[in-house]
Amino acid sequence: MATAGFAAFTNLYSPQALLPELAREFHVSAGEISALMTAGTAAIALSAPFTGAVADVVGRKRLIAAAMFAVVVPMLIMTFAASVPQLIFWRFVQGLLLPPIFAVTVAYIGDEWPPAEVTRVAGLYVSGSAIGGFSGRFVPGLLTDVIGWRAAFQVVALLTLVAAIIVATTLPRERNFSRSGGLAMSAMQMLRHLRNRRLVATYAIGFGVLFNFVATFTYVNFHLAAPPYSFSPTLLGALFVTYLVSSPIVPWVGRAVALFGRRRFVLGVIALWVVGALLLLAPPIVLIIAGLTLCTVCGMVCQAISTGYVTLSAKEGRSSAVGLYVSIYYVGGSAGAFITGFAWAGAGWAGCVAVIVLVQVIIAAIVAATWD
Repeated sequence: MATAGFAAFTNLYSPQALLPELAREFHVSAGEISALMTAGTAAIALSAPFTGAVADVVGRKRLIAAAMFAVVVPMLIMTFAASVPQLIFWRFVQGLLLPPIFAVTVAYIGDEWPPAEVTRVAGLYVSGSAIGGFSGRFVPGLLTDVIGWRAAFQVVALLTLVAAIIVATTLPRERNFSRSGGLAMSAMQMLRHLRNRRLVATYAIGFGVLFNFVATFTYVNFHLAAPPYSFSPTLLGALFVTYLVSSPIVPWVGRAVALFGRRRFVLGVIALWVVGALLLLAPPIVLIIAGLTLCTVCGMVCQAISTGYVTLSAKEGRSSAVGLYVSIYYVGGSAGAFITGFAWAGAGWAGCVAVIVLVQVIIAAIVAATWD
């Protein structure tokens, strides 16, 4: 589970620390090069709802492993791209291949572990995802300064291939898998999910979580690449060591939820998340790093809890419920890159932080009104 999360997020975020470098090489603006992030998350949002139906045909483990092998191909092709549109196209193709890893893995967790263990195992998956998110930024950032961004992407492809081999050879075949009845049945289940108040609220929270992650970690690169900081790709990639802080914390969120209650605990986490976002406005780099760390940990905790809550709230059609969650989650990521680009163009980094805090407040209101 953790290895699957690692591979998926390493690929998803591999261009993020390189955006200022790519913008300079291809002579485009911050908003234009950020389309690399938007293309990947938009493709995920489009294909995620249908992954459950595909898993019905080929099986969950088989689909997860096949997708991990397949995602290596567009990553390699991107290393030969001669323009930003070519990069965007292959990022879109790559995004289409990621939902079988995201959605089917989470559904696998919901089916193969007892309900009392779901939040803990989802936390392990999110921890692997956090390490992948860090590696996807740090490794390409470091290697770009040494061997160039094209070779850096080739290394990411190699890491993904190794992860795919690990999952293919060690993940047990599903034992508690119940078929949803194909694409038509999945569509009917999705309509029923949209009448489930808990699920709709959780989908909205997922939208906001990735909106803020992408908004924060896309535009902080441009903020710190500009004077007076003038960070290189290596230093920008090193910022994402903050992702590693959440890895030992997230697996314990199940105990915290049991101790404090889901709603009370998440509202406290969001309050800390707002503090982290406001710290990003401070000039000292130490405070910015502290803010990024708080944003990462709080966002990962919210993601782990909401992911587990989807599998607990869906009494039937877990694959379609998770697929719909993943789709809306990544629509939020696309919106985070796109909408915050207008804030960056109009008001700079302060405008970006204002948008981030507004979304955090909306998430808190939804949690307070709908979660138990």
